[in-house]
Formats: sequence, structure tokens, C-alpha cells
Amino acid sequence: MEKKVIIYTQETCPPCFAEKEWLKANNIEFEERDIRKNQNYMKEVMDLGASATPVTVITGEEGKEVIMGFKEDKLSQLLKK
Repeated sequence: MEKKVIIYTQETCPPCFAEKEWLKANNIEFEERDIRKNQNYMKEVMDLGASATPVTVITGEEGKEVIMGFKEDKLSQLLKK
């Protein structure tokens, strides 16, 4: 099973932009959810316990990992890049 990557973002978030660029540069497919454009996404991110973006949810065979902030080392480890 391939890992599914969802990144919660907002337009005025430099770390969000940096993480999206990193994901693209590493050919990792992801779904972007802008919390300012969809109130359901805002609720989802708050339910995860986050108070800032980016928040990345990676789902795979091992379960679900939630990463608060752009943590390149953790993303590399989880996505094996």
C-alpha cells in the first residue's frame, strides 16, 4: 500500500510553501487542504490538536502519523526519501 500524504496549509504560511516544494522535488504525491478555503479542513486540523500550519498526515500500512510543522528529517524518514 502506498502512503497517502495530506498537508493542511494556508496561503500566508512560508513553511507550508517550503514543505510543498520539498514534496514536489522528491516526487511525493500529496493532497493539499487549505484551512482558510474550507471550514471542514480547519475543523479537521483543530481536531488533530494543531494550532499552526503546516500539518501533515501520512497514512500507510503502519497506521497514521501526524507531523506538526515542516520537519524535513521526519518526512524523509517516514516517506523514505
